[in-house]
Amino acid sequence: MIIIFRIFCYTIGMKYDLIVIGGGPAGLMAAGHAAENGAAVLLLEKRNRLGIKLSITGQGRCNITNAEFDDRKLIKKYGQNGKFLFPIFHKFGPQEIINFFEERNIKTKIERGNRVFPVSDRSDSVIKALVKYLRENNVTIKTSAAVKSIVLENKKITKVVLQNGEEFIAEKYAICTGGQAYPQTGSTGDAYAWLKKMGHKIITPEQALVPVIVGERWVKLLEGLSLKNVVISVYQKGRKIVSEFGEAIFTDNGLSGPIVIDMSKKIGQLLKNGEVELQIDYKPALSFVELDQRVQKDFSELHNKQFKNSLQALLPRLLIPVIINLSKINPDKKVSAITREERKTLVHLLKNFKLRVKALAGFDRAIVTSGGVDLREIDPRTMQSKIIANLYLAGEVIDIDGPTGGYNLQVCWSTGYCVGDNFK
Repeated sequence: MIIIFRIFCYTIGMKYDLIVIGGGPAGLMAAGHAAENGAAVLLLEKRNRLGIKLSITGQGRCNITNAEFDDRKLIKKYGQNGKFLFPIFHKFGPQEIINFFEERNIKTKIERGNRVFPVSDRSDSVIKALVKYLRENNVTIKTSAAVKSIVLENKKITKVVLQNGEEFIAEKYAICTGGQAYPQTGSTGDAYAWLKKMGHKIITPEQALVPVIVGERWVKLLEGLSLKNVVISVYQKGRKIVSEFGEAIFTDNGLSGPIVIDMSKKIGQLLKNGEVELQIDYKPALSFVELDQRVQKDFSELHNKQFKNSLQALLPRLLIPVIINLSKINPDKKVSAITREERKTLVHLLKNFKLRVKALAGFDRAIVTSGGVDLREIDPRTMQSKIIANLYLAGEVIDIDGPTGGYNLQVCWSTGYCVGDNFK
């Protein structure tokens, strides 16, 4: 009966209270909450299922939010644009989204860095809960529904036209299509062209939270090497710009992992002004002098060993041949014959391992998009456009982004909720 009813609605051109474009986290929350408040809602998703990007967040575990419950501390994570989020997080912040899922039998847990995950460690449980939320509130869901155009008259949207020719009308519309990160999930930046045509200003979209590509070809030898408790610093023109402690991983052409991804936006900005260098400190707990003493101690115990066989206690296996090569110390040389200068070179490599940044990886490997609709053109209390009276915007399509750790999903939940709150 539901299917028959929906086909009938499409045929006669039913007018909805709200049409939501985009079935990601922001769109799901906007549609569900608006319907919960009594609105007749149609959700359009161009892919064949909902929540595709959600399914890969947190490496498939879905990092729902970050358990930072102090709004002021939370806002700081989003940089200059963070202040836009004050009324939004006040209305629906991390505690509220945790409560939302707990009430729907998605038990949560807090891990390192205050990252919040479902206890099940399964993103599909989160998606199923959201789809059930929509169905319980009678949201009409239409997948494989790519939007061809949005029709305007007198600064108001009058209808949405799909690629297959179908047309839908509503009193109000919400664009929740995401940015350009992970285009394979459907986030291909379609909305930017629509919004420009409407008169909105789009801050140039750029990759954020993305791996870094380096110039050294030998880095491929280190592919898959995980680094824990290291410090990576970013330098430009000999000056340290930013430094982070934590985890990283070598890729086939550079570096990824939490601390690299969190610094990638800054690295991208710096690259516009010239060369950028990364320096890895593999032993940040030890000063140069302390590390030198540690190496001396190891060498004294292994004095009859060849240099190439003396570093196993100090370094991971994959890193040893690279360090030996860069040190220019003969790998067959007896440890007892290594000079003071050679030892100092080795210690220097371990404390200041340099890599030249070539570029950031593309949008296909970016977690989130930086840029989007200018925040000055959006009312933060309602997420209503200041340009188009019956338009609302939520999620990654707007110009705000934060670090890894659940911060960007929280923006999606909160802004989507604010859209739905307009239908009380």
